[in-house]
Amino acid sequence: MAACQTEKKEINFPKTDLASAPLIPKPIKTIATNSAFGLDSATVIYTSTIDPEFEKVGKFLSEKIKGKTGLELAVNSSLDETTGRMIYINQSDSTDLETPESYQLYIKKDSILLNAKTAAGAFRGIQTLRQLIPEKSNDTLTDHPLWVIPSGKIIDAPKFVHRGAMLDVARHFFIMDEVKKYMDILAYYKFNTLHLHLSDDQGWRIEIKSWPKLTEVGGATEVGGGKGGFYTQEEYKELVQYAAERYITIIPEIDMPGHTNAASFSYPFLNGNGKKLEAYTGTHVGFSTFDARKDTVYSFLDDVIGEIAAMTPGPYFHMGGDESHSTKKSDYIHFVEKVEKIVQKHGKTMIGWNEIAQAKIDPSSIAQLWNEPHNAIRAAENGSKIILSPAVKVYLDMQYDSLTKLGLHWAAYIPVDEGYNWDPETYVEGLPKESILGIEAPLWSETISNSAELEYLAFPRIVGVAELGWSTSENLNWDDYKVRLAQQAPYLKAMNINYYPTELVDWVEE
Repeated sequence: MAACQTEKKEINFPKTDLASAPLIPKPIKTIATNSAFGLDSATVIYTSTIDPEFEKVGKFLSEKIKGKTGLELAVNSSLDETTGRMIYINQSDSTDLETPESYQLYIKKDSILLNAKTAAGAFRGIQTLRQLIPEKSNDTLTDHPLWVIPSGKIIDAPKFVHRGAMLDVARHFFIMDEVKKYMDILAYYKFNTLHLHLSDDQGWRIEIKSWPKLTEVGGATEVGGGKGGFYTQEEYKELVQYAAERYITIIPEIDMPGHTNAASFSYPFLNGNGKKLEAYTGTHVGFSTFDARKDTVYSFLDDVIGEIAAMTPGPYFHMGGDESHSTKKSDYIHFVEKVEKIVQKHGKTMIGWNEIAQAKIDPSSIAQLWNEPHNAIRAAENGSKIILSPAVKVYLDMQYDSLTKLGLHWAAYIPVDEGYNWDPETYVEGLPKESILGIEAPLWSETISNSAELEYLAFPRIVGVAELGWSTSENLNWDDYKVRLAQQAPYLKAMNINYYPTELVDWVEE
C-alpha cells in the first residue's frame, strides 16, 4: 500500500502548453491549463463496458503505449483507488458530441477523460492522446520513468465523413504486411477509409472462386514484367478485419469497363475492343474495354461483385469507370447503369470515378472527382455525394519536382506545400459544401513496387491530406502546419517510414 501511495504524490511539473502541441490533424478547439499528467507504470486504463468495442479501444491504446514507452498499462483491472493516475475512455451521450467520430479529451494532473459517443470516436480520440505522449521520458521529475502529457481540454470532430487513401495494388502488387503498415499510419492520422484498386490492365488482385483464371492468369503480371500476385479471399478478409480494428472501412474497386485487360486476357469473352488479347505490363491507358452489350459479361460481374460484396462489410463497391476511351459513349452509359443495379442488388452503394456522371445514376451513388469538375457538379445536381480527389492536388504518385526519381507528372508536380494549400470546401466552384462526402488521396503504382517507394511518395503529403479532411477550414494554415509537420519526424522514423524530407520543412532531429 505504501508503495502505491508514493506513486500518487504531487509532482511539480514544469509549465507545459497543450495549445502548442504538434497535433495533426489540428483539433477544433484546444484549451491549455499549463499543468501536466504524468504517464508512468502505475497508470491504469478504464473504459465503459456497456459496449465491448470501448474496451477494445482501451486495449489498442495500451498496446501502442507499450510499443512507445515500454509501459504495460492494465485495462479494466479491478479498481484500486490507491493506484496511480487513470485514463478513462467513456461512452457519453452528451449532445455536444455532434458526430459519430466526435470526441472530448480532458487532461488533468491525476486523470485523463476521453468522452465519445461511439467506439470510432473514442478511437480517433486516442490517436490524439498518442500524439501527446513524448518520445522520451522525463525521469528528472521522479525516481522512475515518466512521460509528461500537457493538461487542458480538446474538443474535436471531423469536417468530412469520408477521409480516405487509395492504394493501387493492380499496377504493382503490395503484400499484406505492406498494406497493413500503411493502414497503421493512416489510422494514426485519423483516416477512416482505405480504397483498394484491385484490378487494372496489368493485374487482377482478388481471388474470385467462381472465376479462378482471374488470378491464375490475370494475377500473374504487373507493370514492368514482375511476377504480380493476388489476395486470397481469406487474406482479403484479414485485411478487412485489420482495417476494422482501426475503424477503417475498406472500399474494393474493380475498374471497368476500361482498365480491364487482365480480366479479358483471363476470359476472352469479356473483351469488347475486337483486338487480339495478350498480357499487358506497360503503363498506357484507355485501350481496353468490356463488351457492354453482352449478357454474359453482366453474369460474370454479378458473380464477381457478389463474392467481393459478401466479404466486405463496408457499404461501398467502387466500379471504376474512368478512362474508358475504347468504349462507345452509348455503351459506356448502358454499362454504368447495368453495373449500378448489380451493385445495389448485392446491398452496396456504388462509387465511380467522375465519368460515371454521364450516365443516369441513382442519387445514392457517389462520384469521385479526379479531373472533370463539370461531371462532379452534374452528379451533385442529381443528388449524388462527391469524393474529392483532384489529380493536381492529391494524386500522391505525382512527383514533388522535376528531380524526384519516383512518380509521374502528367497532372502536375506537387510539392508538399501545394498538396496542402487548398480548401476542399471551396475547390470546385459551384459545388455546394453539403454535396461533398469527403476527400481521398490516390496513390497509383506505375512507378512503385514496395513499401519504401510507396512511403517516399505518400509521406509527408498524406499527412497534409489528413488535416484537409479533418480540420476546419479556419484551422488550415501552411505556416502553422509546417511547424507541426516538422515535429512528426520522430514518429515517422520510429515507424520506419521512408518519407521525403522536403526542404520546405525544418524537420526536427531526434
